[in-house]
Amino acid sequence: MSIRIIAEKCNGCRLCVRACPFGEILMEGKLAVIGPGCNLCGACVPVCKFQAIEIQLRWTPEVDFSQYSGVWVVAEQKSGKIQSVTFELLGVGRQLARRRGSELSGVLIGHRIADAAGELIAAGADNVYLVDSPDFEHYQDEPYSRVVSRLINAWKPEIVLAGATAIGRSLIPRVAVMVRTGLTADCTGLDIAEDGNLLQTRPAFGGNIMATILTPRHRPQMATVRHKVMRPMPPDPTRKGKVIPVEVKESDRYVRAKAINFVEEEEKTVNIAEADIIVSGGRGMQGPENFALLEELALALGGAVGASRAAVDSGWIPYSHQVGQTGKTVQPKMYIACGISGAIQHLVGMQSSDVIIAINKDPYAPIFQVATYGIVGDLFRVIPILVKRLREGQ
Repeated sequence: MSIRIIAEKCNGCRLCVRACPFGEILMEGKLAVIGPGCNLCGACVPVCKFQAIEIQLRWTPEVDFSQYSGVWVVAEQKSGKIQSVTFELLGVGRQLARRRGSELSGVLIGHRIADAAGELIAAGADNVYLVDSPDFEHYQDEPYSRVVSRLINAWKPEIVLAGATAIGRSLIPRVAVMVRTGLTADCTGLDIAEDGNLLQTRPAFGGNIMATILTPRHRPQMATVRHKVMRPMPPDPTRKGKVIPVEVKESDRYVRAKAINFVEEEEKTVNIAEADIIVSGGRGMQGPENFALLEELALALGGAVGASRAAVDSGWIPYSHQVGQTGKTVQPKMYIACGISGAIQHLVGMQSSDVIIAINKDPYAPIFQVATYGIVGDLFRVIPILVKRLREGQ
């Protein structure tokens, strides 16, 4: 992009000088001059009554869209087990592929995972690009990104989706740079526009608005999607699909860092990303020792323990338990919010729960606006009563 003053139209009115928030427009006689520090914000253009300021867009050459077809889902696996976010992506991917009249494919990378390809086909994939090698047993940024980008350049999918997980957030930005396209991160909604572009919706400005982003001049269109915001399709074991083995090249294997060991964090309760019931605590828990109360309730319900950002930032519970815009998005059958006020950043991560129960001594807490049921009271009295009743089978 570039900006220029059209000397024949400029009459020296100085309106653009006053409009520039960075003080980068100066006057030389009666002619406005753009300074070297201009960042092309465009604030000066609409205030010029004489249309003497012009911003020129210098786009990269248009991509031949006719070469690109199909929706791809980059499958995520750990220890050979397909992660649930992949099935959610296949569900929405199936809808997008149907709208575009194209095929849905999965990209599966790992070791001894050939059998898992059938799971992707049963969940909606028409094709599975299978990369099976001991070098890819565990996820590593460099080799995985090289393989995925090589496949994209060879097969040219129109849309590429991945989970907004620790792996997806590490992998897909690298791939987007390698294939020279855009990426929309942490999407909560996907659709197809009338002109065929992918509508990628995500929270913006701290979750206060929802922004819909397009990639109109590049392909593929790439997005990471938050866990638990899409619904997987019921698996159909009778579905037929094609498994396409991918040869691993020597250049794919090169890494600058060697993985020595992988340590999984131990959970006393169920992982919140997979839990049907979540008991979460916020600032109202008053300290780390009181999260033992939530663990008791979660164990009695067969659920998991979550937390608000305030509790995590205070060091009361590890980040892996954080629910919200900067944590995990969850969609349990029941979400119990204990001592959580209900800031918008937290609501973004849990408001899709089937049933929300709020326990808070403040009757005006925002959490009650989204709660299915609310208990106004002291959580340190309410929770022990709930645990007792559950253990008694009442």
